[in-house]
Amino acid sequence: MTVLSVAIKRLDHAADLSLPAYATADSAGLDLLAAVDAPVSLAPGERRLIPTGIAIALPPGTEAQVRPRSGLALKHGITVLNAPGTIDADYRGEIGVILINHGDQPFVIERGSRIAQMVVAAHARVTWTASTDLEDSARGAGGFGSTGFGSDKAPAEKSRAAGA
Repeated sequence: MTVLSVAIKRLDHAADLSLPAYATADSAGLDLLAAVDAPVSLAPGERRLIPTGIAIALPPGTEAQVRPRSGLALKHGITVLNAPGTIDADYRGEIGVILINHGDQPFVIERGSRIAQMVVAAHARVTWTASTDLEDSARGAGGFGSTGFGSDKAPAEKSRAAGA
């Protein structure tokens, strides 16, 4: 596990809120809190940008991803619309979370509610090499369910079991 030092600015409208924190010692994501002034009701099918009251300065070569909280998704149908939302290292504005209610009941977001999680990680930069052919792979161009849905065995295991 790598430990990074990241500068964080708590904005005036979130002065009373806790900073993002890990729920457990092995959590990958830091919980982001809602910095709303008053309760916000999210109707079924409605989406809304929820402020977090923080801005960060990530080190070069890193990004932060804003991801849904599994409990909100399972119990209430609340998720991050553009999951994962990407926060680039050069962004210095307030982090906002676009929430959507896929449930069948209104959901109320209170001040300080844990609404999403943020994972900070290193990322790669690519340069493109033009090519007329791509190296073959076992998967090829198969996608969108091409590896199957009906068994707990991976395709490579099925081939070995069948003597292929």
